[in-house]
Amino acid sequence: MYQPLDNDRKTLFAKYMKIFFVVSAYWIISILTVFVNKALLSGLDLNAPLFVTWFQVLVSSTICFVMGVLSRKFPNVINVPAGNPLDGNTFRKVVPLSLLFTAMIATNNLCLKYVGVAFYYIGRSLTTVFNVVLTYTLLGEKTSGKAVLCCILIVSGFWIGVDQERLTESFSLVGTIFGVLGSLSLSLYSIFTKRTLQYVNQEVWLLSYYNNVYSAIIFIPLMLINGELPVVMSYEHLSKLWFWGAMMVGGVCGFAIGFVTALQIKVTSPLTHNISGTAKACAQTVMATSWYNESKSLLWWTSNAIVLIGSGLYTRVKQVEMNRRHRTQMSSQKVGV
Repeated sequence: MYQPLDNDRKTLFAKYMKIFFVVSAYWIISILTVFVNKALLSGLDLNAPLFVTWFQVLVSSTICFVMGVLSRKFPNVINVPAGNPLDGNTFRKVVPLSLLFTAMIATNNLCLKYVGVAFYYIGRSLTTVFNVVLTYTLLGEKTSGKAVLCCILIVSGFWIGVDQERLTESFSLVGTIFGVLGSLSLSLYSIFTKRTLQYVNQEVWLLSYYNNVYSAIIFIPLMLINGELPVVMSYEHLSKLWFWGAMMVGGVCGFAIGFVTALQIKVTSPLTHNISGTAKACAQTVMATSWYNESKSLLWWTSNAIVLIGSGLYTRVKQVEMNRRHRTQMSSQKVGV
């Protein structure tokens, strides 16, 4: 008599456990990726950040290619959409987005190279603000007054954070500028991703595959222009197995963070993903100050709190607005019927 209810409870419990493990995996992999990248960019005594980033996208491209091959041979075990990055039509339509993708990951890693992990979140905290500005200037979409107030709160937190970080020995103006550019490029990438997905049948996996392949090509002239080839060739540990092992770990982390991010959005929602990412950033900052034995002022911590609160409130405001639009559309459809 009560068997269906028990089954429903088991199903609900299984669903909650799945969400718990996916969110936990996102937190672990995301935080691990930041610390691994910081070690690769600042701890190897190798002044070639674009080479490190290029190797990561090369590893991601290789993993995507291998999984595509395995999917064709073992479709019951691995199921990923087939695609050909060498197709001329695909290249013309996707490569503009790949340029933004390259700029995004390059500026993010350059920011992380020059600033501490604890300041990394503040340095890249203007993504939401740029989203609001660019959706208005490029798409003509207006933003509510409440959302604008949240953005002002985020900018205030960013400004206070930079001002307080400037008082420390770890402050880097170059790293801060790259953080702002990283936020800008991420906002542009998010906007143009929606337009480009139509060319790959809305397949996020294919778009990620193409972006990584094209980015691996785009990085080659950038590395040459930046003079990194002689630096890499003269690196004293270039032939050491541990060096390439560390680089491989960074590449796998780069692929894994993209995978678990998409997975978290899939099993939860974009809103939950934003909340999870904001909370993760808070934990990451606390861990970084402890790991690197950094002492921060009360005002520095206040700036982090302001940015986190502003980001959280913005997410809540957008959720309420989205629900309101949905109810309005449903009411209009009912009236029309």
